[in-house]
Amino acid sequence: MRPPRRLLLLRHAKSDWADGSIPDIDRPLSDAGRRGCRLIARHLADNGLAPDLILCSAALRTRQTVEGIAEALPASVPVLVEDRLYLAEAQALLERLHEVDDGVPSVLLVAHNPGIHTLAVALLAPDERFRIPTFPTAALAVEDLAVSRWAELGQDSTRLVSYVTPRALRAAADPPAASS
Repeated sequence: MRPPRRLLLLRHAKSDWADGSIPDIDRPLSDAGRRGCRLIARHLADNGLAPDLILCSAALRTRQTVEGIAEALPASVPVLVEDRLYLAEAQALLERLHEVDDGVPSVLLVAHNPGIHTLAVALLAPDERFRIPTFPTAALAVEDLAVSRWAELGQDSTRLVSYVTPRALRAAADPPAASS
């Protein structure tokens, strides 16, 4: 039996707001964003979460997020940087996913809030949606599709495999010391 199709939804890492004259699409990652990428990259590698295709918004911060997790990705994975994913709402993200070739088993979508969060939650069964209460920068939701074709992806069509944030990964790596 073939494993289910898998969708990885990643919000871009924390961006730098220091220079207010930079257009939004050109905002780079902050130092905290680069650290978040390293945590997510380690999580991807440790859990064997290598996608077969990456769809990425054209914003600098999303492209730098992909660069920041590159060590955990196969060198040959195609990265499609698309203008239409920049600040896209959930419906536009879903429509793009519907276009994925059915020969592609897993996709990593790197995009923005609120679209990425809305999509991640809407794809889940109603009784699972509470598991993704927010979608902070560099949050990653991994969902297995309950449908056989990308074009069938829609509301209540996935199962949440995992949801992590850099903060949760940091906390897991550095548990608080036990008090005596």
